[in-house]
Amino acid sequence: MTNTPWWRGAVVYQVYVRSFFDSDGDGHGDLPGLIAKLDYIQSLGVDAIWLSPIHPSPNRDWGYDVSDYEDVHPDYGTLADFDALLEAAHARRIKVLLDEVLAHTSDEHPWFQESLRSRDNAKADWYVWAEPKDDGTPPNNWLAAFGGAAWSYQPARRQHFHHRFLRQQPKLNWHNPDARQAALNVLDFWLTRGADGFRLDTTNCYLHDPELTDNPAEPAESKTAWHWGHAPNLQRHLHDSNRPDNIEAMDAVRRTVERHDDRFVFGEFFEEAALSGGLAAPDAGLHSGYSFPLLIASELERTFLQTHYQLLSEHADHWPCVAFSNHDIVRTVTRFGGVNAGPELARLMLALLLSLRGTILLYQGEELGLPEADLTRDQLRDPMGDLYYPVAKGRDGCRTPMPWNEEQHFGFTTGSPWLPAAKEHVGLTVAEQDGDAGSTLAFSRLLMKVRRHSPALRLGSLDFIEAPAPILAFERREGGDHVACLFNLSRETVTWATVLGGEALAATGEVRIKDGSVALGPYAAVLLRL
Repeated sequence: MTNTPWWRGAVVYQVYVRSFFDSDGDGHGDLPGLIAKLDYIQSLGVDAIWLSPIHPSPNRDWGYDVSDYEDVHPDYGTLADFDALLEAAHARRIKVLLDEVLAHTSDEHPWFQESLRSRDNAKADWYVWAEPKDDGTPPNNWLAAFGGAAWSYQPARRQHFHHRFLRQQPKLNWHNPDARQAALNVLDFWLTRGADGFRLDTTNCYLHDPELTDNPAEPAESKTAWHWGHAPNLQRHLHDSNRPDNIEAMDAVRRTVERHDDRFVFGEFFEEAALSGGLAAPDAGLHSGYSFPLLIASELERTFLQTHYQLLSEHADHWPCVAFSNHDIVRTVTRFGGVNAGPELARLMLALLLSLRGTILLYQGEELGLPEADLTRDQLRDPMGDLYYPVAKGRDGCRTPMPWNEEQHFGFTTGSPWLPAAKEHVGLTVAEQDGDAGSTLAFSRLLMKVRRHSPALRLGSLDFIEAPAPILAFERREGGDHVACLFNLSRETVTWATVLGGEALAATGEVRIKDGSVALGPYAAVLLRL
């Protein structure tokens, strides 16, 4: 395993900085607060941390609208604080990955402010501009991910500019070589400073069709409740994003990153990952990427995982990232178990996630089994929540402050938190679980220790084992290491007549192995070294 890149099979812990720990009482998490909690992160046994965007931003989309790529948001600290974080994390052998947003910028970024002034300035073509139709409507049918047309009119140029997301997030034109190089220079700036790599936002959206061809409709026979839940889902985004030539941009990113030793870059591919470079060969595109089938799944049945790995089998050389949750997604235990789901389900899902093939992305608080927070409309800060309330409340329910202890605001801040501490997290704080051998936190630490020391779990193949429903079973192999992973995806005890046996590396729930059979209690799981 010594010649294998550090990121293959690693566990990357995602820190939503604004909600992690506030060191100065202003209600926002910050880099000094993160430094103060590095010992906790180290105790989990993770290999790296991925930070949500830390750059200056007007926070229309909470950091995913960057106004300055070469500085730190004042809410989070300074460049000196970032340097101190790097030093402290590296001293604990923890890598630091930044979240970079290069498909678009804030409309307050100096690049866009110059671009919108005229059609003939130095940055006029750094963004995607187009003529309106004669009646003033947008040039085509592209829809924005946050609702409405993906175009906004600017009278200074008498043109529309394209935005795949909010109007305040204009699309950077990666077809323009100067704009592309400026974006790549952002990566070089932070790599030179010592960052260990990047998670890239919306990497399927770097390139668009210069002809501005209309997107086709999703075929009627393919439309599901998910498609009808949001108008942009009713069209296939084949021309505003998900372009086959997108992989050229991914290659340019990778070449930039690999000019620095021992670095890692992976991307978010929301749609059509196979088209846009999200399932590329090892020597093409980014090092890795993740898409959303596992993130939007909500039915606890074997097919949600089997279908995912069937797709990966068609791209056998691709090394995936694997996640069940992040800052955009309803938390795992609530998504699969509803509002009354308990720690048994949380531990089952952790065992499943940390047994999978790929680089694991673990969102903060998942190691505690945190459920989704239910917020009132006046508490919401997310533009998606504002758009669809009360049918959907946006993404704030997974972004509430990390619960550290039983003090006010769960010890997150001495001030007024930017989002309220979630009442659903009472009894699940770090302080209450730390030292409790039966807690979800203790089980998370055990799983990460087992994974770290098992070549099969970290790097091995994954093959499904035929088992009766509702049991999900697969085996992992690497060299002489062979691990069987068994999961009961139901609330009922199930028994399976099987010859599988061996040393139990980790287990949750009631597990009995005797006389040629395995009995798994409700939501039980066991990892067996064979």
